[in-house]
Amino acid sequence: MSQPIVFVGAGAGDPELITLKGRKMLDEADVIVYAGSLVNPALLEGVEAEIHDSAGMDLDGIMGIMIPACRQGKKVVRLHTGDPSIYGAIREQMQRLDKENIEYEVVPGVSSALASAAALKVELTVPEVTQTVIFTRRAGRTPVPERESLKNLAAIQASMCIFLSVSMMDEVVSELTSGGYAVDTPIAVVEKASWPEQHIVRGTLADIADKIENSEIRKTAMIVVGKALADDDSAASKLYDAGFSHGYRAG
Repeated sequence: MSQPIVFVGAGAGDPELITLKGRKMLDEADVIVYAGSLVNPALLEGVEAEIHDSAGMDLDGIMGIMIPACRQGKKVVRLHTGDPSIYGAIREQMQRLDKENIEYEVVPGVSSALASAAALKVELTVPEVTQTVIFTRRAGRTPVPERESLKNLAAIQASMCIFLSVSMMDEVVSELTSGGYAVDTPIAVVEKASWPEQHIVRGTLADIADKIENSEIRKTAMIVVGKALADDDSAASKLYDAGFSHGYRAG
């Protein structure tokens, strides 16, 4: 009897950031197909599974490994970077499995956006400053709907985590400022968040492009922008305000 194929979010890079369930799935797997260009290989140390690096594969190649193994009754894990639901390209994989009547499940992981916020030691939602976080990317080889361009999204003035765009930093800054962010808006770039070689560059929209140009950061980096990054202690949550009442405490 075949078992469900399990899509596992590996987390942002630190092998200790994978969930307990994800770790269990790897340890019990017979076959693992992993995103070799992005997943930390330390996660695969000690596993007894047959391992395949999908970096050079297309969809048919990936399915050509997973589907036969699943039908042979093997435990198959598809290991994705971060959380597979965000730029994980799992949709087409799940659609193919649906057509083949193969069951699957998804184990979430820690997104690089959240690992970057942790590295920056910031809260992305700040009372009376911003209560919205946008995960997005700039159009490159893969188009983005015009209504979701950085310029249009910038009008909201929310915290923004921009994936897959650091190689286009000049264009990113141009769109963000033309869309409404002030040039003194704080911005940070986190390369390989949570990895041992993690690298952070901080600045404002006025100077971040030059700072990145003069750094060695060219890819695998998260851009985080918005007023939530400002060093401002004037805004505070009501949750721990001594004068604020809620269901568990009287003010």
